[in-house]
Amino acid sequence: MSERSDQIITDVLIIGSGIAGGSAALRLAEVSSARVTIVSAASDPHEANTYYAQGGIIARGPTDSAGLLAEDLYRAGAGINNPEAVDLLVGSGPVLVEEFLHRKLKVPFALGPDQVLEYVKEAAHSTERIVHVEDSTGRAIEEKLVEALSSHPNISLLAHHTAVDLLTLSHHSLNALDAYKPLTCVGAYVLDQRSGEVLTILAKKIILATGGVGQIYLHTTNPPIARGDGVAMAARAGARMLHAQFIQFHPTAFYHQGKAEFLVSETVRGAGAHLVNQNGEAFMERYAPEWKDLAPRDVVARSIHYEMLSTGALHVYLDLKSHLGANEIRARFPYIHENALRLGVDITKELIPVVPAAHYFIGGVWVDGWGRSSIQNLYAAGEVSCTGVHGANRLGSASLLEGLVWGHRAADDALRSLDGLPVDPKDIPPWADPGSVEQVDPALILQDLTTIKYIMWNYVGLVRSQRRLERAMEDLTQLRSDISRFYRRVRLSDSLIGLRNSVETAILIASAAWEDRRSIGAHYRED
Repeated sequence: MSERSDQIITDVLIIGSGIAGGSAALRLAEVSSARVTIVSAASDPHEANTYYAQGGIIARGPTDSAGLLAEDLYRAGAGINNPEAVDLLVGSGPVLVEEFLHRKLKVPFALGPDQVLEYVKEAAHSTERIVHVEDSTGRAIEEKLVEALSSHPNISLLAHHTAVDLLTLSHHSLNALDAYKPLTCVGAYVLDQRSGEVLTILAKKIILATGGVGQIYLHTTNPPIARGDGVAMAARAGARMLHAQFIQFHPTAFYHQGKAEFLVSETVRGAGAHLVNQNGEAFMERYAPEWKDLAPRDVVARSIHYEMLSTGALHVYLDLKSHLGANEIRARFPYIHENALRLGVDITKELIPVVPAAHYFIGGVWVDGWGRSSIQNLYAAGEVSCTGVHGANRLGSASLLEGLVWGHRAADDALRSLDGLPVDPKDIPPWADPGSVEQVDPALILQDLTTIKYIMWNYVGLVRSQRRLERAMEDLTQLRSDISRFYRRVRLSDSLIGLRNSVETAILIASAAWEDRRSIGAHYRED
């Protein structure tokens, strides 16, 4: 315990409550007596990218093998995948799905007629290997995770708490001699959204598991908290970043009144649905004759983009009703069916309006095979990290598996050296608010966020060029300067923290895209 009321001392601090952070916490708490503190910016810890993952998670089907899965990963990733990471994923991932998710947490995966796990095939997969819970796999996993986390006595789960900045010896310690030590993370400043107090949480190990960056784009399948918080915090602390130019756009988000509303799973196309244009014409054979509707996501997303440009349409359609009966659609895709009905579309009778949307951040905080970043004591797992397992483009349903594997691996490595706090608690000062007592104006926050979204969508989106990227950098750099002055003037809030992180993450992505002149995987340069 700390002598200061604003200070919390724990063994491991985990920022984020999705599959990566949740599985790490359970692993730490169950194989040791470690005290684990999880912070989540959301009011409900279920609110993580994991919750919104529909299609499923890679397991090992009856005709599958580690080698076959590796081949599919390399093919989707344009061959620049990290071989070490691929070997780790294909070797231990399916085992963890079976032992941890299925047997231990009892995630209710769909069963076949013989009452064993049902394996289905998704786009760009060469065999049936995906296990799922209808079309709400992520929700089922997250519910079981939070249930286990909430009931464990060694785990403290703090919702409504937003990480402000990572604490490092060189940046924050009052001991001048700590500046000579290697770059070392010792915790984080964390805002209690309800009280307005900023807590100093110190830990022996810190695991970033904050998810993705989709909310910096105009159309996204991500929840509101996916705004690049972990990426920006790690970058400010000096962590090495990798492959930030690779943003995977999901080809099919439900389009309604000018925006993407929710993800329409890739399993819809896996079940036989075809993409058609405004005239009802199937068009994927023109763009990807080998794969057609089951092409890799970046190919499908760009094909839709070009089809929309050529026809002047704001969206295209998925035709599922011509391939499955109404009862089968309702049974197989209840989440999609219910949400579409809410927006006035009956997918058992009508075409599904869809548009590409920012979906998955392939790059992020560089980590090794144990989830260790370039900063001592700081780990990253899940979408905020870059293991290299996805290469230049992610294979469908590989993200949940990556979070599961590296959540466990980060926990196992952290347990090897939970010896003592790497700093004297008295040497880390309380938070000094850079702003005044002036309340933040939500209209200003909304306007700046909207500007970021349009810049990223138009200049750093599906199709990029040097001219667009240079314009993005100019506009974003000026906006960051304005936001920085704004940040120093007003009282700290979750929305202000998110705005600051969003613009910094946007600049990181735009800069990486500008530097990479190739067209490869999810990064497409038309010049």
